[in-house]
Amino acid sequence: MTRKNILITGASSGLGKGMALEFARQGANLALCARRVENLEALKDELNAINSSIHVFIRPLDVARTADVFAVFQDFKKDFESIGENLGRIIVNAGIGKGGSIGKGFTEANMETAQINFCGALTQMEAAMEIFREQNDGHLVLISSMSAFRGYSRAMTVYAATKAGLKSLAEGLRVDVLKKPIKVSSIFPGYIQTEMTDAMGGNPPFMVSLEKGSKLLVKAINKEKNNAYVPFWPWFLAKKLMPFMTLGMLRKF
Repeated sequence: MTRKNILITGASSGLGKGMALEFARQGANLALCARRVENLEALKDELNAINSSIHVFIRPLDVARTADVFAVFQDFKKDFESIGENLGRIIVNAGIGKGGSIGKGFTEANMETAQINFCGALTQMEAAMEIFREQNDGHLVLISSMSAFRGYSRAMTVYAATKAGLKSLAEGLRVDVLKKPIKVSSIFPGYIQTEMTDAMGGNPPFMVSLEKGSKLLVKAINKEKNNAYVPFWPWFLAKKLMPFMTLGMLRKF
């Protein structure tokens, strides 16, 4: 299903920016928020150059600030209402990948990752569902990760745990709105090149470019399925194999 009015958090770079560019090509009106306002302003210009007929609204947002999340989401709702539209889809994308092995002095970075990736995502879900329940319509999208299906070592330990948490939150909410015209999708990207993957170093397996990954993400999101693996190949197969991986195999993976 194609929705015309979309809110994306963490839109100043990476997957958020990539999805915004692809949705703009499809003619969607966009509400974009992130901490780096200057990046959002540059992105707005780029989006308007791609498609001058769309509306692009931008606002600064730190998803760790609960009250700000509710205020910004409501302001975006009013922006869409000002052009005679409803907010149809909210993509919970904002996140970070800081941290390190537990017990090795990375407490502050690990706690920040947990706060933003899980608690911040939960706050966004609360604010989004408040709008969708009032409308009795909407599509909530959670950008999780293929790391959600098993535990990982070192810098990935807390990150993977937060993404597993998002997977569980989405499923629980999906059960809760089962009889309502509200869709909840979990998206599980594999390795898509962004600032975060660049910071990992090395050469992660099955990496795809941001442009290709963003197109595949948007295609999966528009289908509004409960769960989607991006790219589907080889990550759907990897998801099937993950339960059988030993701890030693996970360490290498």
